[in-house]
Amino acid sequence: MMKHNRKFACALTVGLLCAAASQAQDPAPAAAPIQASAQQPAQAPAAGQSNGEYTIGVAVNEVYLIFTVTDSKGHFIKDLQLNDFALLDDQKAPAQVFSFQQQTNLPLRVGLLIDSSTSIRQRFEFEQQAATEFILQTIKPKSDKAFVMGFDVTPDLKQDWTNNLDLLNSGINALRPGGGTALYDAVYTACRDKLADSARGQEPTRKALVLVSDGNDNQSRVYLDEAIKMCQRAETIVYAISTNTSPSRERGDDVLKKISDATGGITFFPQRLEDISNGFHDIGDELRSQYALAYRPADFKADGSFRPIYLYCNQRRYTVRVSKGYFAPKAR
Repeated sequence: MMKHNRKFACALTVGLLCAAASQAQDPAPAAAPIQASAQQPAQAPAAGQSNGEYTIGVAVNEVYLIFTVTDSKGHFIKDLQLNDFALLDDQKAPAQVFSFQQQTNLPLRVGLLIDSSTSIRQRFEFEQQAATEFILQTIKPKSDKAFVMGFDVTPDLKQDWTNNLDLLNSGINALRPGGGTALYDAVYTACRDKLADSARGQEPTRKALVLVSDGNDNQSRVYLDEAIKMCQRAETIVYAISTNTSPSRERGDDVLKKISDATGGITFFPQRLEDISNGFHDIGDELRSQYALAYRPADFKADGSFRPIYLYCNQRRYTVRVSKGYFAPKAR
């Protein structure tokens, strides 16, 4: 359950092609380019500077939206302006825009969720090596934190939240393969127990779950849709890296893609085991190449309902990755 007192931050990030934005589940009415509030310029931070880092306090009826823009070759586009985008929140244009940044330096809160079941035994060493490289290259001890969790029939937390790179590395190396695969249970547990509440502080953060698995599940007690909804309630992006390197896509690949698409991330499909590290590298690049937008939704109700997000770039040659929506907090 989401816990909101007076602060509410939504960090949201999903893959939507700008050219295909009109194919969303519920077709949205035409949206005009986003305009900054006259009272607060688009480039102004909502809560000023703190210790040299950009921070924004987000109230209960404000949304902090994070998204990524790429060209047809997957290169990040970082120089767009606020009026290059159109946004609808629950089918309505935002009532007020408080801030817009071309690159955000929000602290990262990253969960590493690594499949340690019998089905990936032959690929496990590559998973560990790539995960270690990701931690060393992506996590900045001064601002970021991460945790390490493996899973087979049950989730296994090897290292709780920390900014100590040595402890995170030890957690990765402590994982051992064996047992069945309860993927949905692991995703549900990681988001409910670690990302929904434990990572929440006074300032907004970018929360991401990096899932490394073949996507096959044969032991879970919760359903796939339940796991996805828990990720959305935890306001967590899921980036998945498939360990299936066969020429054809398997059912597990489709499962990984469904999770990442619904929660704001993307799934990477390495062609060789040695390429798993490239997927981690791409995730690290994206986490450092994102736009940040803070706004107040129109007709907002703190009723716990799901509010769909519809964001597209007016320059249709670009791809926008933005969440399909978020759960509003419930009023206390």
